[in-house]
Amino acid sequence: MAKNLQVDSIPEQAPKVVGENIGLKEKIGYGTGDLASNFIWTAMTTFIVYYYTDIIGIAAGIVGSIMLFSRVFDGVSDVLMGYVIDKTKSKHGKARPWLLWLAIPFAISAVLLFMVPNVSTLWQVIYIAVTYNIVCLVYTGLNVPYGTMNSLITQDQYQRSVLNVFRMSLALVGTLIVSNLTLPMANLFGGQQFGWVLTFLIFGVIGSSLFIFCFKTTKERVKPVDKKQQVQAVPLKDSLKTLGKNKYWGLATAFILLTYIFNALNSGAVVYYAEYILDNTLLVGLVTTAYTVFILVGMVVVAPITKRFGKKNAIIVGELITIVGYLVMLIDLTSVTLIVAGTIIRGIGKAPINGSMFALLGDTIEYGEWKTGIRNEGMVYSGGSMGIKLGSGLGTAIIGWVLAFGGYVGGSAVQTDAAILSIQSIFVYIPLGITILILVMMLFYDLDKRYPQIIKDLQARHAQNA
Repeated sequence: MAKNLQVDSIPEQAPKVVGENIGLKEKIGYGTGDLASNFIWTAMTTFIVYYYTDIIGIAAGIVGSIMLFSRVFDGVSDVLMGYVIDKTKSKHGKARPWLLWLAIPFAISAVLLFMVPNVSTLWQVIYIAVTYNIVCLVYTGLNVPYGTMNSLITQDQYQRSVLNVFRMSLALVGTLIVSNLTLPMANLFGGQQFGWVLTFLIFGVIGSSLFIFCFKTTKERVKPVDKKQQVQAVPLKDSLKTLGKNKYWGLATAFILLTYIFNALNSGAVVYYAEYILDNTLLVGLVTTAYTVFILVGMVVVAPITKRFGKKNAIIVGELITIVGYLVMLIDLTSVTLIVAGTIIRGIGKAPINGSMFALLGDTIEYGEWKTGIRNEGMVYSGGSMGIKLGSGLGTAIIGWVLAFGGYVGGSAVQTDAAILSIQSIFVYIPLGITILILVMMLFYDLDKRYPQIIKDLQARHAQNA
């Protein structure tokens, strides 16, 4: 096992690594994987609680509990999927083939999610719980491999950041399209359940096609230093032990978890906030667009900024800017102008967060291999997927619980003061608290400055084993 490094001995620049030069087509192709996901996943996280409470008529508290239970269960499946990836051997690699195998099942399962039958409430709840868990399981089979591909395409920190920028930028394009089109499309097709089902059928076809395109335009290049791992999988017990010894993996996973709680609150609460506080549901598109467009604008400079100042520093500054955005909103929570202005500021602040989070996780793979001798991309990225799922589920559950606690009544034209406060809490107060928590947590992450020497050490070991 390698000795702990002294920070003072770290060189300023990393040595040459696998995948330093990735073509534009492959970068775009990789990014379309998250665009595919968001044609279905973002629509679900943004509108699913609203659909169940206001279209189907299920109580918000019940919906929230289903979401949380499903995501906790899904967190276990993430770890298992990570292990499956590390055992996968095919001519296409260990992660890429899963995009091909599960693209169409994901779309079908998402459509089934909205086909809630007209039966008793109990059976509707059972149907929702079953179909939601199926969607989550299939999504796990896609998202964990997709995230893992970042570390298999390249070992270069900068290229990983660039790939992540393409990934998150195209994901935001998907968010922008879906948030603006879901309600109009559902209304165009009748506004009731059939309209929602048809809308998601269209989204599903687009999503499946994009996953296949992502598969066809990317390539796995990075191999383990230990040649035995190239032909024989590491036992599950040993792979799990490496995660326990990887402190940066723990920090990166917690960061992703909190970020996706934030994202779920931000996307799921906006429809309630627009309807009951801003008095116009059409403002859902305006607020989401303002947020998303300015994240995209900020994404343009994320890669060079993180290359110059490091991911940690870029994230900390981004969270500080996000806090400023919330302070602007708090001046008057009923002002459309201030809400949009604060949202724009938050969008700028979130650019380095969205542009760095999965590249941050990828760097922990090299640290884990350096520290333990075991390279387990699938297991490491299962933490990222677990953070996404648990964070999104917990965020969605918080929406349901807080609304229920405030006495929110789905479909009611007028809400009580307590219900209005609960809507303000899930849109402003709770996300603000999460932002502050992330800011504090990132102060303890210092892998950026250690990474160059870690790569140098790994290359030396590879030369010895050649």
